Amino acid sequence: MSLLDHSALELLALLQSNQVRAEQVVTESLSRIEQLDPPIGSFLHVNHDGALAAARDVDRRRHLGQPVGALAGLPVALKDLICTIDQPTTCASRMLANFRPPYDATVVARLRAADAILIGKTNLDEFAMGSSTESSALQRTRNPWNRDHVPGGSSGGSAACIASDLVPLALGTDTGGSIRQPAAFCGITGLKPTYGRVSRYGLIAFASSLDQIGPMCRSAADAALLLQATAGHDRHDSTSADVEVPDYLKAIAQPISGLRIGILRQQLDSDVDPEIHRAVTEATYVLKSLGALCQDIDLPHSQYGVATYYVIAPCEASSNLARYDGVHYGFRATQLTAAELTASESADLESEGPLVRMYRRTRETGFGAEVKRRIMLGTYALSAGYYDAYYLKAQRVRRLIRQDFDRAYQQVDALLGPVTPTPAFRFGEKSQDPLSMYLGDLFTVSANLAGLPGLSIPCGITVQGLPIGLHLQGPSFAEPTLLRLAHAFQQATDWHARRPPTS
Repeated sequence: MSLLDHSALELLALLQSNQVRAEQVVTESLSRIEQLDPPIGSFLHVNHDGALAAARDVDRRRHLGQPVGALAGLPVALKDLICTIDQPTTCASRMLANFRPPYDATVVARLRAADAILIGKTNLDEFAMGSSTESSALQRTRNPWNRDHVPGGSSGGSAACIASDLVPLALGTDTGGSIRQPAAFCGITGLKPTYGRVSRYGLIAFASSLDQIGPMCRSAADAALLLQATAGHDRHDSTSADVEVPDYLKAIAQPISGLRIGILRQQLDSDVDPEIHRAVTEATYVLKSLGALCQDIDLPHSQYGVATYYVIAPCEASSNLARYDGVHYGFRATQLTAAELTASESADLESEGPLVRMYRRTRETGFGAEVKRRIMLGTYALSAGYYDAYYLKAQRVRRLIRQDFDRAYQQVDALLGPVTPTPAFRFGEKSQDPLSMYLGDLFTVSANLAGLPGLSIPCGITVQGLPIGLHLQGPSFAEPTLLRLAHAFQQATDWHARRPPTS
């Protein structure tokens, strides 16, 4: 039996009791990455020497009886838009292909303080803009359950490396479903915390009012462990919530009898794959059998969530990505000679000058198609004459979506529905149809617009062998309730323990 067949909590117990050493765990993780990851492509960078050195230091301090952190010896993978001072941070983009940050993100600093072993950086859709990881400029990541299918996005690399048992813990980010959707596609557990629960300092921004860092792992218990180490107020982040962090591991052990769950019937009765409908319905019966009280709940404005999100998120992306101009850092396009310029480009050069042209060529060649699409959408929606019609109206609808949630949580403790309308789709199936790709976020974006927590857990497998995800949502800072429900479900079922046939 591989050490990495154990959960993070089980591994931690083995480490704490000196039954295994951190160097053994890390060596096995690095070996599995070397052997199993090439056909999957979940990692962009592997911190081989640094991880082994950190593991040996943990072992040395344990041997001497010196204090070690709460995650001492556990390998953790990081989505590659979280800044690390000792590893590249590329955002899976040509624009930052050789970028090494001068500082650690707060979550990274907290993981180091907990003596977690930072094993490497995982692939994603470029600048986290996508739902399949197909827009990565650096490599393709495949779904471990079926390599002809996408792993989801944008945290596809983090999801795939957990599903392949390469590491026990990973961090992803969620702007409109980018933790929960790949978690559902890859059959793992993924939590988007409340906005402000986890610091965004050192997270390279996509949409600043929507982005949130969260855990991706095998189980709710492991998610509670990782969230405990990373959550909390941070003075470096003005949007960080100064709210006490509860004991998540203690909370999940409580029974769920009497908890009120609202079933999002409108989502189940919409154009959802029949196998997903059946799996989510059966999950409802499991929670009822454990004592949860279920009733139907309606979120009337959720149908406008995708349209609202795809105005607000591109507007914020347009602003955040303006800094990538070829001057301060990152990629810079080479200047073309006069012989290489077309007639129209020569005319542009005369009217614009070499500096403006360098800006334009850098952004044209440094960004991929999906990133440029969203920058253009956002710039248009923010432009004079269109701001009121698009961005301002979207912000008003955003408020209505939040009010729907507030009313719902006066009646129930959590909401339940599907994570996605379909299981993981094939490569290329939606890449030429952006609208179809965007509609896949139908059930996840509203939680980001409202700033509320959402959790994806496995609840079934299709006849084609693809995982199905169950979506649990709650009010602000209700992570203990969501983890409690998920843990109870996982104690009663084994969907989270299933492994892809390729692992």
